[in-house]
Amino acid sequence: MKESIRKFALEAGGEFVGFAYVSDYESPRSPSIEKLFPAAKSIVVIAYAELSTCESPSPQIAMNGRMDLMEFSRSVNYKVARFIERKLGAAAMTVPISYPLEMSMETMGGVGEVSLRHAAVAAGLGAFGRHNLVIHPELGTRVLFTAILTDLDLPSDPKAGEDLCIDCGLCVENCPAGALDKEGFTDFSGCLKNSQPYGLGGMIRFWSQVFETPEQERKKLFYDSHYWKLYQAGFIGFQYVCWKCMASCPVGSKKGQTPPTP
Repeated sequence: MKESIRKFALEAGGEFVGFAYVSDYESPRSPSIEKLFPAAKSIVVIAYAELSTCESPSPQIAMNGRMDLMEFSRSVNYKVARFIERKLGAAAMTVPISYPLEMSMETMGGVGEVSLRHAAVAAGLGAFGRHNLVIHPELGTRVLFTAILTDLDLPSDPKAGEDLCIDCGLCVENCPAGALDKEGFTDFSGCLKNSQPYGLGGMIRFWSQVFETPEQERKKLFYDSHYWKLYQAGFIGFQYVCWKCMASCPVGSKKGQTPPTP
């Protein structure tokens, strides 16, 4: 059964597919799978390559590449889940890349219902690197994942090796927020302020400034480029402006070389 799912997922557009028992999945912050899907037994994880757009000095080009991948992967993930339900007669629930998230003070908009990184590691699709991203044996750091929860009994694939990170330190050196300075920890707040300045935090800061600015001066704020970018993010979706942890990592880059620093 695993091979029929793997074959379908690869034909649908996934690049690699892994399987994990729910009992082998552990995430320090996300809720347990049982709270999301009490009957779930297994997780199907699909890997996709991030394109070289992450190297672009233009955040618009880099973000468009990510949005293309998010849209494509959603389609693949749904097709596989539908295959599981229609052809295999099982229940399936999809977990897309990143969004939507629970937006609350407890999660700070940074905790997924399912940690796709931890699911990928449990499914044998990689190991954590110094940057706390998952490194895939072939795709390296430039990889994203979707997942499907199912009540099928699908044994876990063998774990990937633990020595995929070469400990070059480039991710730490290239992080403008210093968010990776402490090994095994990502300063989420510092990363978010730098990588997503037009998200919720940026919006709160902007409107706080509006309310604190004298009425005769407020109009100027709406002609500032920061507001225009907030406006665009409001109807397009979240906007990253920093990709340096991914783009600076030489593992999985073309020919194993360090790509240009954005």
